[in-house]
Amino acid sequence: MDTARPIKAMPSTSMTRRSALAGTAGAALASTAAGAAAAGSAAMPRRPNVLFIMADDMGYADLSCYGRSDYATPRIDALAREGMRFTNAYANSPVCTASRVGLIIGRYQYRLPVGLEEPLASHPAGLPAAQPTLPSLLRGAGYATALVGKWHLGNLPDYDPLRSGYDRFWGIRTGGVDYYTHRAMDGSTDLWDGPTPVDQAGYLTDLLADRAIAEIEARAKNAQPWLLSLHFTAPHWPWEAPGDEAESRRLAGLKDPEALMHYDGGSAATYAGIMERLDLQVGRVLDALAATGQADETIVVFTSDNGGERFSNNGPFSGRKTELLEGGLRIPSIVRWPGVARPGATSDAQTMIMDWLPTLVAATGAKPDPAFPPDGVDLRGAIAGGAAPERTLFWRYKNHGQQAARKGRWKYLKIEDNTFLFDVAADPMERANLKQREPAIFAMLIEEWNTWNKGMLPLDPATYTHGITGGQLADHFGARD
Repeated sequence: MDTARPIKAMPSTSMTRRSALAGTAGAALASTAAGAAAAGSAAMPRRPNVLFIMADDMGYADLSCYGRSDYATPRIDALAREGMRFTNAYANSPVCTASRVGLIIGRYQYRLPVGLEEPLASHPAGLPAAQPTLPSLLRGAGYATALVGKWHLGNLPDYDPLRSGYDRFWGIRTGGVDYYTHRAMDGSTDLWDGPTPVDQAGYLTDLLADRAIAEIEARAKNAQPWLLSLHFTAPHWPWEAPGDEAESRRLAGLKDPEALMHYDGGSAATYAGIMERLDLQVGRVLDALAATGQADETIVVFTSDNGGERFSNNGPFSGRKTELLEGGLRIPSIVRWPGVARPGATSDAQTMIMDWLPTLVAATGAKPDPAFPPDGVDLRGAIAGGAAPERTLFWRYKNHGQQAARKGRWKYLKIEDNTFLFDVAADPMERANLKQREPAIFAMLIEEWNTWNKGMLPLDPATYTHGITGGQLADHFGARD
């Protein structure tokens, strides 16, 4: 099969399904979104499926619908037109492991040792099997669950996605692999079907989409609702677009185990190729939903694990991956929720990746574990056109002693011994330090951050952290290891 050939989309099959999906959330939305709730008055034949698509290291403006202009992402743009696009969506961390912990547990990642890894490297840590997760909570409510793509939350045998709520896993366990050889930084092949190594040729983005389509087609054959976590590795390094097999062979011949980080490669054109292929394959997956008649009964989320890296467009923001500046934290976030999210809507609600667990748990009729209350909030009201609950968002990152908090338009930031107060609504580049002009707000946010931090695990000297240095990127000339 030619994996580059999109499947023709099928027309919508049932308005009853669409209104029924709205009914799942209707009761809880009544106070903030009466219109959407009213639309869900019909009896619901089944609970909604959930397709959660996560990109890896995608910058805020790496999609056309968020501002990228040197290439196009028409399929993901169409998803945004069919649903809601968030403009103030944040990652839990500026690196992948920590942010993915926040997603899967719905809490600040700093509550678990694995969440202190920035990201997980050689330290023997991982997501505990006893920890309630988004897939385990939905599985407990009768959902079939599958992860296709990147795990990066621990190694077998102790830390297995099949022990953390997923019925099936097909993908990679580590942080990044070659798109062609599927080789990890230690030289081993990192592609798995559950516990079984997979030896399959192909461009990884294509293989992950193929597997996701197979899952969607299989689930269409029975009435059981499902969660599919589709965690692509694109556009994470190495910088290999379709057709770059020669570059893959060159990297494989290098002796440096960190060659896969590809500091001597890449270009804007290569990055465009990676992104265009990702967009095409997301489109194929969405076409499979339509072709199997499941589009109107499936909540689709598309987002990134953290801000962009070397070739990303991080929009009007400064900073990038590994930094608590807006560019390292602000991410694209799109949800298509038939009957709830108004097509073409945007929301300036301040959201965080950890909010998706309480949102999707509520939407599917699952129940949170009272011993592990979410730190995230239910976004259904905001998705229906209302407001998200007011709160302060908090971050910390061990490299350079970074701290941050956002409350309304205000953001506190600390890097090394330098402290700042920004009005990020008026100054998204974080240039004007207002701590002297607004001392009360500055002091309030520091106090809130310190109070919050006391409830988290302390920093661990043994955990891994990293950041961009002057030896890697010229615009970081003052940054050292």
